[in-house]
Amino acid sequence: MGFFDKLKKAFSFEPEKEENEAEKVADKAETETSDANAADSAEETSKSELVEKKAQQEPDQAGEETHETDGENDSEQSASKDVLEEKTEEERYDKGLAKSRKGFGAKINALLANFRHVDEDFFDDLEETLIEADVGYETAMNISDELRDEVKLRNAKKKSDVSDAIIERLVNLYEESGKGEDNALHFAKQGPTVFLFVGVNGVGKTTTIGKLAHRYKEEGKKVLLAAGDTFRAGAIEQLAEWGRRVGVDVVKKPEQSDPAAVVYDAVVKAKQENYDILLVDTAGRLQNKVNLMKELDKIKRVITREIPDAPHEVLLALDATTGQNALTQAKQFKEVTDVTGIVLTKLDGTARGGIVLAIRNELKLPVKLVGLGEQMDDLRDFDPQEFVIGLFKGLVAKDR
Repeated sequence: MGFFDKLKKAFSFEPEKEENEAEKVADKAETETSDANAADSAEETSKSELVEKKAQQEPDQAGEETHETDGENDSEQSASKDVLEEKTEEERYDKGLAKSRKGFGAKINALLANFRHVDEDFFDDLEETLIEADVGYETAMNISDELRDEVKLRNAKKKSDVSDAIIERLVNLYEESGKGEDNALHFAKQGPTVFLFVGVNGVGKTTTIGKLAHRYKEEGKKVLLAAGDTFRAGAIEQLAEWGRRVGVDVVKKPEQSDPAAVVYDAVVKAKQENYDILLVDTAGRLQNKVNLMKELDKIKRVITREIPDAPHEVLLALDATTGQNALTQAKQFKEVTDVTGIVLTKLDGTARGGIVLAIRNELKLPVKLVGLGEQMDDLRDFDPQEFVIGLFKGLVAKDR
């Protein structure tokens, strides 16, 4: 079953009831988020009451009940935990993509609000709408061209039929562009794993490093940070503060120091003191691509000389709120270094989640991490299916 079939089966609504589509899609997204928060609160209250009730039981009775039920409930508890974790991830994407879903739905519904019949003017408006939704110029043109034939083939005349055709093509394009894509982060078979982070200033690169350090520290790994952005004022102290907050070591030198020298010290320390993970911050002065390319090349040579199979990932941090500017940055960084994956930050704070479609379709770069909120654990591994459901949920007609 493809992404669109799963989407249509799992999340749907009756299009005839959606007269004021743009407003109702927005209301639906807000209601879903509110309901999710209310459900979380109710669940926490229920858990607290249960714990308090158990605490009031007689010790021997509690012990007897535990003894009788532990063995038979182990497998059930394990299964429940798996379901809970899966649901939690779904809720994270649902909440994190609420703004994108609302904005994307509003644009599609605004297009359909003036729908009379399918003609060239309609497809011109469709191209403009998709470009405004940040799916990319090339993607918008391709979808428009393909839908000309698809709509005729389906003999689509109703708004719901045309809307379904648009969303299905977007979802299928997204699924097709991701075939064979490697969304996983890669680690060293032995010795330290090195992740090199690149990206312009202000995209959340340092924050991403801090959150990832927290994740690996919680997993019991020994983590080291390298403050390789020695030119931006405050960058070194910002990373050092993350190190203190998370409780991991940071290798740093004074401002204006040679970034490659900082990275060399960090790699040597990681090897000698048996660190599991080394996360390297770098400068992001894209306005001078020649100097940036030389700097990144030097850093990579230093790393590879000490650890031949490193860096194991070169991760480009992009700010989702910048829309098409993020796509432009991705193209430029792809020219100056061998990017292995994308970290898409601030996805929860923007209506421009469609940029993922453009990155995958036009650049063929895998998205590996996404920022779905401001909390420490809101930096998540990218899940293509959860993303599609989170972005297009509620925009397809009921499967009937």
